[in-house]
Amino acid sequence: VRLVAAALIGLVILLVLIIKFKIQAMVAILIGAISIGLIAGMPFEDIVTAVNDGIGNTLKGIALLVGLGSMFGAILEVSGGAQTLAVTMVRCFGDKKAAWALGITGLVIAMPVFFDAGLIILIPLAFSLAKRTSRSSLFYAIPLLAGLAVGHAFIPPTPGPVLVAEMLNVELSYVIILGIIIGIPAMILAGPVFAGFIDRKSTRLNSSHTVVSR
Repeated sequence: VRLVAAALIGLVILLVLIIKFKIQAMVAILIGAISIGLIAGMPFEDIVTAVNDGIGNTLKGIALLVGLGSMFGAILEVSGGAQTLAVTMVRCFGDKKAAWALGITGLVIAMPVFFDAGLIILIPLAFSLAKRTSRSSLFYAIPLLAGLAVGHAFIPPTPGPVLVAEMLNVELSYVIILGIIIGIPAMILAGPVFAGFIDRKSTRLNSSHTVVSR
């Protein structure tokens, strides 16, 4: 019971530090880990050793891949390659299928680029498309967010799936293949399909409000 309570309290501390106090994630993770150890009754020396061993064992397996992926993502971000890819995809799909283009672009861009960086780069395109086509911003923003979230959570070289593969001792190629197989349907359902549903709902609500006001 004490171990479970320590884990839950440590998780709460981690979330409060990141969400409320805006503390850098790595620092918050260290504080949360130390808090869990103290609440669980571990000697402080053992806590420091456990944290050092955990970070060292994790980084030695994924540091190179994550580092190279971050470098590639930074190159895309600084050079404007990510935005160029998005604009090209939208031109190929056309305005009517632009939501699909943004979802696919987000899925591809999120693999080397971190979620927040990809969002900052691409969200202006979603807003400009909404203004140009006179459609809801959600119709374009939701597929973009779905693509970014799925790409960042499921497909290496983003740190999350790489770390999971390392912890479970699974070959990275299997994680990439399964991430693509699972991620593409998830992006489609949570992105263009859901965005179309929300767009139809908002259109009906706006129409009904217009009729009532008249």
